[in-house]
Amino acid sequence: MILPKVRFVDEEWVVVPVPLHRWRLWKRGYNQAAELARHLARGTGGRLCVDALVRRKATPSLGGLGKLARRRALTGVIAIAAARAPQVGGKKVLLVDDVLTSGATSNACVSALRRAGAEKVVIACFARVLDEALDAT
Repeated sequence: MILPKVRFVDEEWVVVPVPLHRWRLWKRGYNQAAELARHLARGTGGRLCVDALVRRKATPSLGGLGKLARRRALTGVIAIAAARAPQVGGKKVLLVDDVLTSGATSNACVSALRRAGAEKVVIACFARVLDEALDAT
């Protein structure tokens, strides 16, 4: 079943998950955003590109950090994979994340996708942390 909110996605769209750093991927064994993206691409006809974005350096766990600290931790961390830039340039992109907290990770990904020439970027997240919860940290 595909979520009604992403039914607009079709074969013209590229489905891109939020990347994990290679060490975190190795430790965890999978990227949950990539698994969700795989499902969405299969259900919508969008083209999956799991390696369009890369984390250039490991970041600390962002849990417990406020909005500003999260944004600082992600500055310059996420980039387009050079080999995948042609698959993103001029395309509509569905950016898939499992949890949207402050938006810092999504914003970094959107910035990288736009610098690569993405025509449009829409974020699909499966859980949302309320601002009130962030303000309490």
